[in-house]
Amino acid sequence: MPEKPPVTLDLTWDAELRFSGSSAGIPFVLDSASKAGLAPMQALAASLAGCMAMDVVHILKKGRHELVGLKMHLVGRRADEPPRRFVAIDFAFEVAGPVPVDQVEHAIQLSREKYCSVWASMQPDIAFNVTTTIV
Repeated sequence: MPEKPPVTLDLTWDAELRFSGSSAGIPFVLDSASKAGLAPMQALAASLAGCMAMDVVHILKKGRHELVGLKMHLVGRRADEPPRRFVAIDFAFEVAGPVPVDQVEHAIQLSREKYCSVWASMQPDIAFNVTTTIV
């Protein structure tokens, strides 16, 4: 299997705690106040929800199920003290179409245990390397 190219993105501080960014030519805004864009933890939650939802759709379609629609609701509870990480995440999937519930549950399990790169990336064993330049 060919190696996946690295994910790259650039951020530029705009004002206060708001940053403009782009990745693969797609612009976005991160805003701590959640006014001009998503706050970082909201972006992480959206990434996790999107990753799992895409996996579930892909798995069900590959299994030739007649999936008509899928909605997902995520609630992430955070620690009271810094770094205020997620301590619990609840997912609610709503699947439209004649898909057996056991197949939906299996697709969700496969996403969590094998395929969702965002969930796997939330693990503590990720190498962390930094360089700093002062201009």
